[in-house]
Amino acid sequence: MKRVIVLLLIFVATSESFAQNASKKLSEYNLEKRVAIQGYDPVSYFKQNKAVKGKKEILYSFDGVIYQFSSTANKEIFSKSPVSFEPQYGGWCAYAMGSSGEKVEINPETFKIIEGKLYLFYNAYFNNTLKSWNKDEASLKVKADTNWKKFIK
Repeated sequence: MKRVIVLLLIFVATSESFAQNASKKLSEYNLEKRVAIQGYDPVSYFKQNKAVKGKKEILYSFDGVIYQFSSTANKEIFSKSPVSFEPQYGGWCAYAMGSSGEKVEINPETFKIIEGKLYLFYNAYFNNTLKSWNKDEASLKVKADTNWKKFIK
């Protein structure tokens, strides 16, 4: 009987944690109809070092967020360790998060991998924020990490 109660408590705690994660991601992440990275394949950034558009029929949902993939192989890779491939700062512009603590749209083809993490940037109207990020990356990254915590409390 004790074992059943302990297992039940673990299940309830895990379910509540999942619900909070999913709810926070859906409200704070850069999503369009629950789809992350404007439908780009998160694994392609790491494996091909380029942004590749995912296919609408190759999907994987993690914490309520839908990711699209260019191949079933990439989907399988993602499914084994989703957190490893998620974009930083909920998929918002890393530079804007660091410089002003704001959620700014991104161009999914403007990115940088830093220490095994995916960072995305705004790039439109002659304003490529990746260039600005590169000028002061260390400081901006610390500020962005701090600013992002305000959104995901």
